[in-house]
Amino acid sequence: MALFIPTYFSPISQYAAIVNADEIVFEMDDNFQKQSYRNRCYIYNSSGKQLLNIPVKHTLKEGRKKTKDTLIENVVPWQDQHFKSLKIAYRNSPFFEFYVDDIAPIFEKKYKYLQDLNIDTFLFIEDALQLNATFKKTIAYTDTNKEQDFRHLAAIKTQPEILVASYVQMFDDTHGFIPNLSILDLLFMEGTNTISFL
Repeated sequence: MALFIPTYFSPISQYAAIVNADEIVFEMDDNFQKQSYRNRCYIYNSSGKQLLNIPVKHTLKEGRKKTKDTLIENVVPWQDQHFKSLKIAYRNSPFFEFYVDDIAPIFEKKYKYLQDLNIDTFLFIEDALQLNATFKKTIAYTDTNKEQDFRHLAAIKTQPEILVASYVQMFDDTHGFIPNLSILDLLFMEGTNTISFL
């Protein structure tokens, strides 16, 4: 059993662990943490590393809140902004046109809960990479041994020990290689060959 936190178009390091896991379990009862991959991802555009951030609702009275209860702030047109950013950054990449029709529904569906969105991004990547992976969801906060606990990969400040080998990126001739971006960066550049990098 490998334990993960569902994140928004997860970083490459998380998918490197997912494709090598025998059993995927998503932690559904963790506390929401700001500035984590739970509600953001990073892509590569002509200026370098670009943040795509999902706005979430915060109330003044709330203390700790569970990620599963975190609501998306849909007053901001974040889906249009994110999809437009992806099109601008990757429209000339080798495989963007191959996946754009399949990814579009994620930016059209109105989500209430952050975790529902994150599970859908996982399902998209699972299908794109033909992982045929099944996953379970926890019903309470889960303790597991360190070797099977990959929840730390949801933290932005925690750099993974093992990084995927470098690959050609859209603007690496200008800004160099940027490691551990969203899995979308690798997918749009390598298509089905993505698995060999993971």
